Amino acid sequence: MEYTTQMDAAKKGIITPEMKIVAEKEGIAPDILRERVERGTVAIPCNKNHKSISPEGVGEGLRTKINVNLGISKDCTDYDVEMEKVNMAVKMKAEAIMDLSCYGKTHDFRQKVIDSCPAMIGTVPMYDAVGYLDKELADITADEFLEVIEAHAKEGVDFMTIHAGINRRTASFFKDSPRLTNIVSRGGSLIYAWMEMTGNENPFYEFYDKVLDILEKYDVTISLGDACRPGCTKDATDASQIAELIELGILTKRAWEHNVQVMVEGPGHMSIDEIEANMKLEKRLCHNAPFYVLGPLVTDIAPGYDHITSAIGGAVAAAHGADFLCYVTPAEHLRLPNADDVKEGIVAAKIAAHAGDIAKGIPGARDIDDKMSDARRRVCWDEMFAYAIEPEKPQRYYNELPPEEKHTCSMCGKMCAVRTMNKIMSGEKVDVK
Repeated sequence: MEYTTQMDAAKKGIITPEMKIVAEKEGIAPDILRERVERGTVAIPCNKNHKSISPEGVGEGLRTKINVNLGISKDCTDYDVEMEKVNMAVKMKAEAIMDLSCYGKTHDFRQKVIDSCPAMIGTVPMYDAVGYLDKELADITADEFLEVIEAHAKEGVDFMTIHAGINRRTASFFKDSPRLTNIVSRGGSLIYAWMEMTGNENPFYEFYDKVLDILEKYDVTISLGDACRPGCTKDATDASQIAELIELGILTKRAWEHNVQVMVEGPGHMSIDEIEANMKLEKRLCHNAPFYVLGPLVTDIAPGYDHITSAIGGAVAAAHGADFLCYVTPAEHLRLPNADDVKEGIVAAKIAAHAGDIAKGIPGARDIDDKMSDARRRVCWDEMFAYAIEPEKPQRYYNELPPEEKHTCSMCGKMCAVRTMNKIMSGEKVDVK
């Protein structure tokens, strides 16, 4: 039986090869996964033209996934550096990479990534439109925006952020309810500016059915962009954000009717006490579609350390239902990240995702923690390094100041509590001098 997308297959009762791979990775029955894909609570972003992909699932009952953003800008145009970041992301087992290049002709770089990369690949076609079409923003037509979407889909992009929820109606909430930081979504701000300059409706909203036709053709998952995500804690959960979220719920159902898989994007910046309610609100309004969050960053005063503010919010978000975390690097709000920033961002996001999985009770999530704890009890350093999310840094730290006695560290030495208990419980004398 033929099918167009993973969702179409699921509705027809077909377990695809991609579903089998994801089910095996997640340790669940393939038919349970198929049923979740059918309902839209799980997405398997997997473009028919992305031949090198190792499929991943995002959503209900699955491990929380992370995404790595990279790509050139007008001020930083070195594709070799960006490829180094791609390789770093793959090495550290990030499940997704988004090419957010926003200058010049980006096709060759993106095609190279798609041809070689096992991770899911995402883009924001709005970013590429100016360079792809070589036009000023206000001169781009609705048909030309759709042309860029089809070009990315044909290349093999697995998911695309499309800011279809900021239409003339939802934009009115922004105008009527002033914000401290206005619209901070790059794609959202460009769409809003285009609407204001041309007087036209958002083309991604007005011609949403045509967008869905393109995505269905290549089995591209739509990641419904949150143009009105809060850019500071003061703007969180305001009228603009919630009005757009309601619209995204309507657009979710319309996409599913076209057999297009959906992820819904969320905040942003948000104080810790608001995160749980926002996760539940998205799941309710968007019919339990997978939720993809940027952070949330829980404070606005930590430039240079926003991978930490993001990880704090990401862990809370994942614990309360977020399915996909977009990493944030220490360079956020300051400059394009370098390879070291990318590594720090990936580690922070992986910690947040794993912490969320433990809290959600994802089967097997705690297993590696138990192995680490057992290795610590036995003071087996090689095993501890092997179980670490990132082994190089802990190994370097240990070796920088080695202890006199191997089965301790240089902080406690012979007064190490683990050593003391191991000896006394084995009937040995405890010596501390």
